[in-house]
Amino acid sequence: MKKLDFAKGIFVLATGFFLTAPVNAQVSDEELAKHPEFTSSGYLVYPEPVNIKYTKAPAGYKPFYISHYGRHGSRYHHNDEEYKYLFETLAKADSAQKLTELGKQTLAYTKVLVDKAAPRKGDLTQVGVKQHEGIANRMSKNFGDVFKDWNVGGKKVTPYVRSYASTSGRCIVSMAAFIGELRSLNPKIHSELISGKSYMKFISAFDWGKLDYSKVKTYTDESDKLWKNVNPQSFLEKLFNDYKYVANNVDTNGFYNHFFEIATSLQGMDKPLLDEIAQAAKVPADTFVNLFTTEEKIARWKAQNAWWYSLEGTSPLINRPDGLNFAKPTLQNILEEADEAIAIDTSINAHAAQAPIAATLRFGHDATLLPLTALMQLPVANAKVSDLSKLHEQWNDFRIIPMAANLQMVFYKSNNKPILVKILYNEIEQTLPIECKAADKCPAAPYYRWDDVRNFYSALLKN
Repeated sequence: MKKLDFAKGIFVLATGFFLTAPVNAQVSDEELAKHPEFTSSGYLVYPEPVNIKYTKAPAGYKPFYISHYGRHGSRYHHNDEEYKYLFETLAKADSAQKLTELGKQTLAYTKVLVDKAAPRKGDLTQVGVKQHEGIANRMSKNFGDVFKDWNVGGKKVTPYVRSYASTSGRCIVSMAAFIGELRSLNPKIHSELISGKSYMKFISAFDWGKLDYSKVKTYTDESDKLWKNVNPQSFLEKLFNDYKYVANNVDTNGFYNHFFEIATSLQGMDKPLLDEIAQAAKVPADTFVNLFTTEEKIARWKAQNAWWYSLEGTSPLINRPDGLNFAKPTLQNILEEADEAIAIDTSINAHAAQAPIAATLRFGHDATLLPLTALMQLPVANAKVSDLSKLHEQWNDFRIIPMAANLQMVFYKSNNKPILVKILYNEIEQTLPIECKAADKCPAAPYYRWDDVRNFYSALLKN
């Protein structure tokens, strides 16, 4: 069985696969077995790219503005009650002498989580901080012209960065880490950090209280088939020595699913917590995610993958736009802020005094970024699959919403020529289903005329 090692290889495994595979590549069971970290869905640590070579911009074009939306970085599990539930369930069994030796080690593991992780539910870890610092560093180096001083009427003008964050603390800290790294590279950058309830309408519009649209029978019939392949019995037998006790005292499905999510979240935890777990349990921290066999990880992930797809993806089984509609305010804001940046750039060229906008950054959540990628018809998120048993061959949540997942729209200009834009997703160039309206002036992908892109997405917003 391929095992996860939190000290070695999660970044390497994820990075290697993400960079060699097309953004919409099929993923087989064999590939998942080689990369079990993928089965952690949205808990996958950010697949940091290395040695990426970007397509050269058309002659004469230079980047001048970046529009960005990023998910917060790696965080503690969001629900402290689930940490407590695992511990209390195991503690009760231990008092009844119903735990195996491995179950007792697992009890020690959950005690550390209750003491040290539960009080920090949802908080960004230092792993998450470093993810955003890395993305900011590469953004600055890859598109350095965006963040340099501009020469306006013979005077140097320092561009500024406008940043929005969800009111969630993990998003605010992600924003601070990102801006801090940009300013470490250019201390003169002016930055505006913005967070407040009034901005949530485009930073995080998803409403978890309105999920009925995703529970139609055409979906639940297919989804139920996947969940029937998830069997907790073998896993539970590793922890409990009396299955009759388990049947009478343990919510087997709830325990199994909470345990899986929390165990996979450990890949984004900081070393001191992992060390404390190892010391208390007398085994490495990654022991607990590896209590699940490869087959169990894959079976559960396929069901989870289908849930995300049907909730906020392009599922024909749902056949309603509700999930994607939650991203429309975000896309509208992207268009409006780009128009503003371009207008200021035009006024600067006319020797106005207003500082250029180098970038608009947004720090939010998976529940906004996922439908945004689908609404924008990015290849990573645009599959339409009715047979959910084959969904993994075309659509993978771990590609779309790993921790610190991000969309970057990079705008380019050249004197007296149309503005161009290219889109990066998780720092990889994307192709778009957008027709060029000027046959004799069409750039090659991944570059597109901004007028065409804007018109395409404006039309989507009207539907």
